[in-house]
Amino acid sequence: MNATTTRGALLAALACVLVGGSFTANSLLGDYPYAGGQFLRYGLAFLLLAPLAGPGARTRLRTLGPGRWLRLALLAAVGMVGFNLAVLAAERTAEPAVPGVFVGCAPVVVAVVVPLLDGRRPQRAVLYGALLVAVGAFTVQGWGRTDGAGIAFSVCALVGEVGFAVLAVPVLRPLGPRLLSTVVCGIAAVESAAAGVLIDGSGWLRRPDAVETGALLWQAAVVTVVGFVCWYMGMQRIGAERATLFSGLIPVAAACTAPLVGTGSYGAAQAVGSALVCAGVAVGSGVSLRFARGGRPAGRRQSAPERSLEKL
Repeated sequence: MNATTTRGALLAALACVLVGGSFTANSLLGDYPYAGGQFLRYGLAFLLLAPLAGPGARTRLRTLGPGRWLRLALLAAVGMVGFNLAVLAAERTAEPAVPGVFVGCAPVVVAVVVPLLDGRRPQRAVLYGALLVAVGAFTVQGWGRTDGAGIAFSVCALVGEVGFAVLAVPVLRPLGPRLLSTVVCGIAAVESAAAGVLIDGSGWLRRPDAVETGALLWQAAVVTVVGFVCWYMGMQRIGAERATLFSGLIPVAAACTAPLVGTGSYGAAQAVGSALVCAGVAVGSGVSLRFARGGRPAGRRQSAPERSLEKL
C-alpha cells in the first residue's frame, strides 16, 4: 500500500473502532427515548460540523440536483436513523449478538454490490477478506436467542449498514467528507424528530440525566463528528469495498469496551474472532500480498471511481 491507501486504511479503522465503542455507550441509554436521543446526537453533531464544512459549502450544495438530495435523505434514513431503529427493534426479541452477526456480513455484501454497480467483477482478494471478516465478527459475538422478527429486523440493520457506504459513493466526491457528514447529520436530526413525534408522541424528548448526557455527548462529538469524517475520508482514499472491510472492527471494539461498563466480557472466542477479522482486513486490503512480495506495493489497478476520489 502507498501512503494514500495507508492513511485511508487507518482512518477507516479508527472510525469503526469509535462506532464499536458507541455500542457500549448505547447500553447506557436504554431508558432514554430512542428517537429523542438520535435527534440530540445528530443535531449536536450538525452544530459541531457546520463550522468545519469548508469553503464554498453553500455553492457545492446548490449544485446538487434533486436526485442527489434524495440520495442524501435516503442515506440518513437508511444508514443512520433506520439502522439504529432496526437494531433497537431486533433486540426486543433477539439477543444483541444476532443483529451484530448480520451487520458483520456487510463487508461481503459491499464487496459484491459496489463492483456490480460500477460494471465490473468483484475482486477475489476483497471478497475472500470480507468472508474472513464476517466469520470473525460471528466468532466475536456468537449467536443468541431470536425469533422471526429478530431476524427480519437484523436483516434491516444489515441493509442500513450497507446503505451507509453504498449510498454515499456518488455524493462523496462533490461534497467531500466534512460537508457530507454535516449534511447527513442535519437531515438525520430532522428525520429523528419526525420519527419521535410519530412513535412516542409528546414523550419523544426529555432532559437526559448525567450518565445519559455523557453517553450522548460521546456519541455526538466523538463517534459522529470524528467517526463519520474519518470514515468518509477513508472511503475517499481506498474505496467503499476496502473501507467496509474495517466494519469488522466494530464488534471487536464493542467486545473490548463492554467490560469497562460491566456489560460483557472478553475471552478466548473474542480473541480468535478478533484475529480472524484482522486477517480478513489484511487479505482484503492487500497487506498480506504486499508482505508476500517483500514489502513492495501490490500494484492493483484502481477503478475510475477510486482514481477520481483520490484526487480530492
